[in-house]
Amino acid sequence: MIEAPYDPRGIANLLLDEADRIGIGVTNLALQKLLYFAHGFFLNEAQKPLVKGYFEAWQFGPVHPTAYQAFKRAGADPIIFRAQGQDPLTGLPTEISTPETPVVRRLVQQVLNSYGRLSPGRLVDLSHAKNSPWHFVVDKARTEVAFGLRIPDDVILDRFKYHKVSIGIAPVSGEPSEDTPFT
Repeated sequence: MIEAPYDPRGIANLLLDEADRIGIGVTNLALQKLLYFAHGFFLNEAQKPLVKGYFEAWQFGPVHPTAYQAFKRAGADPIIFRAQGQDPLTGLPTEISTPETPVVRRLVQQVLNSYGRLSPGRLVDLSHAKNSPWHFVVDKARTEVAFGLRIPDDVILDRFKYHKVSIGIAPVSGEPSEDTPFT
């Protein structure tokens, strides 16, 4: 049995499989936020990361660069394919395994049940909450040197509790369709 941390593309594929099962279309922008929320909840509950690598603070919230690259070609459309790996010897595509553990599957279902039907704009608002990990890293970068605006797991552990769902007629950030790194 493979244990956490997992390949972020495998968790993303699992999120997409479950979203398909319950009839939710997911764009890359939304997938990045859902992956981040799953990682944050797991990190807080298990005290270890769900996915390998790191999240970065991009314009519209946390993004995992490896997962982003795997689904970039979907653009602003709902994702209808799954991330694949590459065999280093042959160069041929390989399947990326998804976790079979009940804890991870339940977590993915909970994240989708709680946040999967929110619009991308609402997910962005949620990820941008004051004092949240994204907000902390972006705010800190205004006064200090920041390399890649990485959101460290210790910051996620400390500040994940600040995520709040915005209330109002329209999302504060509008309805973005694709994310971009800060330049």
